[in-house]
Amino acid sequence: MHNPDDISYKQYGERGILVEWKAEINPATIKKIVDFKYKIQSEEEFIEDCIVGYNSLLITYKNTFSFNEKVERLIQISTATIKVTKENYLWRIPVCYADEYGFDLSELSKQLKLTKEEIIKLHTGTSYLVYFIGFLPGFLYLGGLDSQLFIDRKSTPLLKVPKGAVAIGGEQTGIYPNESAGGWHIIGNTPVSFFSIKNNSPCFAQSGDKIQFFPIDKDAYQNIKELISEGNFQIEKERIHD
Repeated sequence: MHNPDDISYKQYGERGILVEWKAEINPATIKKIVDFKYKIQSEEEFIEDCIVGYNSLLITYKNTFSFNEKVERLIQISTATIKVTKENYLWRIPVCYADEYGFDLSELSKQLKLTKEEIIKLHTGTSYLVYFIGFLPGFLYLGGLDSQLFIDRKSTPLLKVPKGAVAIGGEQTGIYPNESAGGWHIIGNTPVSFFSIKNNSPCFAQSGDKIQFFPIDKDAYQNIKELISEGNFQIEKERIHD
């Protein structure tokens, strides 16, 4: 079933509807998805969750429903002028790019024909859009990597990538929220935790937010890590306004 804007609606189990846009990855599409998510959450009852993808939104309900009736309702919401308050933020994330943390930087420098300093400058010189969260709890899929840093993933993945590792793979950059296997090139590490079940929101970032990395030295890294362990560190952030 399609609406006039060519958004498709598909049944997803007994209590879900998968809404899909044109299969592309770009900021304009993610903005439409996030806006629709906020509209739904403000207008619909019995919503259990709304999960954002590159070009999709999975809506799950607390109850079973009539698919056709629910889709008609969603189309009404998507086309209505509904003023909602969005809370998206730019988060400033400290990263230590020292060799012991960015252990792939030297090899990456050779492959990209850039100095380590140039790689760090390019990596910290832009803000990255959070498309969605997946692969691991708290793993952010970020868009906006400078094309000079595009590189194929490793042919042989590491079995243990450290928690907090900041990495580049393909046309993306990301942060490993926990120790895991991974095939991206590790260029640094952040002491900031991106996922904790102790928090009301286990992952502080969400789709539509932005991430800005800034470099710190090893002493600052350890200081921030201690502050975090004591519960005395606040991530710098500022509200994003459309």
